[in-house]
Amino acid sequence: MKNTLLIHLLFFAAILPASAFHTGTLEGVVYDADSRIELAGARISLLPAALNTYTNDLGHFTFRGLEEGEYQLIVNYIGFAPDTISNLQILDGETRTVKVFLESRSLDLPEVQIESDPNFFTHSIAAIDIQTRPLNNAQEVLRMVPGLFLAQHAGGGKAEQLFLRGFDIDHGTDIRITVDDIPVNMVSHAHGQGYADLHFVIPELIRKVEFRKGPYYADAGNFSTAGSVALQTANALDESFIKMEAGQFDQYRVVGALDLLGRSENKNQHAYAAAELNYNNGYFDAPQQFQRVNFLTKYNTLINDKQSLTATFSAFTSRWDASGQVPERAVKDGTISRFGAIDPTEGGQTSRLNFNLEYLSNLNSGLYSQHQFFVSKYNFELYSDFTFFLEDPENGDQIRQKEDRLILGYNGKFWKESTLAGAPFTTTLGWNIRHDQVSNDELSHTVNRQTTLENLALGDVRETNAAVFLQSEWKPIDKLQIQAGLRFDQFIFSYDNHLTALYDPRTIYDRTLSPKLNLHYNLSPAVQLFALSGVGFHSNDTRVVTAQDGRETLPKALGWEGGAILKPFEALILQAAYWQLGLEQEFVYVGDAGIVEPSGKTLRRGVDFSARLQLAKWLYADADINYSNGRSTEEEKGMDYIPLAPRLTSTGGLSARWDNGFEANIRYRHLSDRPANEDNSLIAKGYFLLDSQFQWRSRQFMVGFGIQNLLNSEWKEAQFETESRLRNEPEPVTEIHFTPGTPFNLRGFVSYYF
Repeated sequence: MKNTLLIHLLFFAAILPASAFHTGTLEGVVYDADSRIELAGARISLLPAALNTYTNDLGHFTFRGLEEGEYQLIVNYIGFAPDTISNLQILDGETRTVKVFLESRSLDLPEVQIESDPNFFTHSIAAIDIQTRPLNNAQEVLRMVPGLFLAQHAGGGKAEQLFLRGFDIDHGTDIRITVDDIPVNMVSHAHGQGYADLHFVIPELIRKVEFRKGPYYADAGNFSTAGSVALQTANALDESFIKMEAGQFDQYRVVGALDLLGRSENKNQHAYAAAELNYNNGYFDAPQQFQRVNFLTKYNTLINDKQSLTATFSAFTSRWDASGQVPERAVKDGTISRFGAIDPTEGGQTSRLNFNLEYLSNLNSGLYSQHQFFVSKYNFELYSDFTFFLEDPENGDQIRQKEDRLILGYNGKFWKESTLAGAPFTTTLGWNIRHDQVSNDELSHTVNRQTTLENLALGDVRETNAAVFLQSEWKPIDKLQIQAGLRFDQFIFSYDNHLTALYDPRTIYDRTLSPKLNLHYNLSPAVQLFALSGVGFHSNDTRVVTAQDGRETLPKALGWEGGAILKPFEALILQAAYWQLGLEQEFVYVGDAGIVEPSGKTLRRGVDFSARLQLAKWLYADADINYSNGRSTEEEKGMDYIPLAPRLTSTGGLSARWDNGFEANIRYRHLSDRPANEDNSLIAKGYFLLDSQFQWRSRQFMVGFGIQNLLNSEWKEAQFETESRLRNEPEPVTEIHFTPGTPFNLRGFVSYYF
């Protein structure tokens, strides 16, 4: 261990110039005064030196190369009262250490200041949104990403279909999702590449949502082409609670969390346990009998001022019935209602166990390390029927997709804060390894979820991804931040096909290099300009990689964008960006064939616009508008549309919070019409929805109600062009198949805090 540490120290000493001799250093840690948890991302200003920085994951900050003298330290963090420490004496050749404890308070947008930091917008917007919007389910967590839309189309238990920046991402092919740095996306999944099921998350435990669009960041690897989302659960509870909900369509939910150590115990240790029970029959003609159980326990300790250890265990299980996607013709001719089913025996079950261990350390002289080990045990079984009686007129076309998976992983990084030419310079060296063992990855033809007629695909997948990345951030002047990165990924794909007569496992090796370069410049205290660029990738399914002898294994995505963040007056933050993203290869999942098909090169361009406005001390408004235009570049004009690619999306709302404990939220979602096939002859219809929530909170109680689809609009949540045949039809028909969206849905809840 000592030799390893020495190597890293020599590495950083060689590439990073040290601060000049005969100058002082100021370092410190920022804490939540109530929980005593370190606050990452707090803004630190030092006067009269006019220096600014942010706390890292340990809540730590450092200013080096300071001339001897007296300074003033100002600390700001969204949702906390600012703190100022005056008369700080810095002596030549010495280090001064301070601790800052911030008191929580209501959000105040005028305190948010624009900085030339690559994460300023995402940190600030996410912090604002998580404090002003209600979080009742995993869907609402992902909806915090501006422009991200979701569609559920299998009884509530299946992972949602995702849309972002002109992508029909299916269940996760082009967006990287993590929870406490554990990957959510499943490679070579039985249902679809990148499958990302977030239902193991208890939304009340989410404390931080970080989103980044585009392939511009070296620490994000596979699937981070359109963007990435990182969720962080609480390291400590603000208070213990129990919450009960009930709503229309036999909807019931109980969630609770208990502080295991209590406030009177050691403030450097925190532990809690939380559980969630869900039941919902849904609004379909056939009850979906949806059941889900979640459990999480977490322990966090600050070993000393320079070391932190966190251990988390979570468990999740779910089962459900589903009505699936239904053909428009069956609804129009009265064969079924909008909420009916052609095959009411669809559904499934899934479970996941996670163990996560994280260790952070401030080694010395601005050198930090982070190490994470995680294990996930995952099971999945899904019954679907997309085409009804197209392939098998007698038994129907129902299929089962099933797998049993073990994930082993390690994430590590060292980062060093220093100076280059007298300006702040930070370099991060990181590495990741993830190994997936999937046993009996299966696609079978079934009847009524009971009888297996034929195994269409069956085998064992072994997939390993090892990566190393280097990322540097330099502020040559206070107004300019330069971020450059390079990532290298090595993959090993292995598949043992159980349906072949001979034992003949196939193994393919492939690698890819992904450079990044980003610039952020503060034109004025109210205007930040940025230019981002990078190469990313998404991997193909192991079964397809081995079948194709390694062709089209890791297609690249080349993206760039430019834009500005504006604060025209204190209570308003605006962001606008023009972006472009080209992919070497798109992937389309063919559910009834169990394969991922390449569909050629694509190019997308678009504009993003976001606004956050504090209308009064108690009233906030937000709006996100996203336009994209995508085309296949290898098809002739008129046949080059990208099916289901969103064009115009917009979300927004009003959030009110009064001092007497009342809160009110009303939010809208709009998704415009979009092509359902390559020649735009079929259209997936758009929708406009309103949701609302009202609640009152006292010291120990909260009561309220929420309404989905306030206007009771008739809308289609998921839509696909599908060729199918009903039992009595002589010929198949190609048309829109859809899952109906929720009608007016009223839900009430009560919480008790202790």
